[in-house]
Amino acid sequence: MITAYSWPTPNGHKVHIMLEECGLPYTVVPVDIGAGDQFRPEFLRISPNNKIPAIVDDEGPDGQPVSLFESGAILLYLAGKTGQLLPAGDRARYTVLQWLMFQMGGVGPMLGQAHHFRLYAPEQVDYAIHRYTNEARRLYGVMDRQLAEHDHIAGADYSIADIAIFPWLRSWQNQGIDWADYPKLKAWFDRVAERPAVQRGVAVLADRRKPVTDDQARENLFGATQYQRR
Repeated sequence: MITAYSWPTPNGHKVHIMLEECGLPYTVVPVDIGAGDQFRPEFLRISPNNKIPAIVDDEGPDGQPVSLFESGAILLYLAGKTGQLLPAGDRARYTVLQWLMFQMGGVGPMLGQAHHFRLYAPEQVDYAIHRYTNEARRLYGVMDRQLAEHDHIAGADYSIADIAIFPWLRSWQNQGIDWADYPKLKAWFDRVAERPAVQRGVAVLADRRKPVTDDQARENLFGATQYQRR
């Protein structure tokens, strides 16, 4: 059995979707990041970076329990465990991996910053808003061009690259995006959203998500608590 320590964020949804796509039995332990659950010692033992998601697999590669943090690493682990959603051939596999890295190094961080400065920053910082909104639009353009020639992000087949990127685009309005500018990407987004496993994955913990409105949640998510040495 796999235990997912998670919350309904894009990175959390990556793992929820992957578990559903692979058909693996799993249970979810909510880690309420607004309430500060990510700083609890028992969570830090499996996720020392105090970020969700993390997993514990009772049946690791050697038959012993294994824990993993970082959503990209978890996607690769689950793909290796099941032999699904990552091609076996070198050329196709590296194509998927480069687009997975594109999400990890670009889509996630940059769209996250656009989201933060447009919605959550305590003060209006025009430079940051323009910088990250423009970068979000650039990244959407990269993906739109890719999907003008391919059915999926990394080629003909659905893969962990699609799973990694899709949840980050669900907040397109908060990133300053107009879908009309990215028709190929929008068509892909709609196809992925129709997959039953994706619908089940984004429903995981969805009823626990709430707007960040109180000062303590803002402190836990964006304040000095993040930077304390543990």
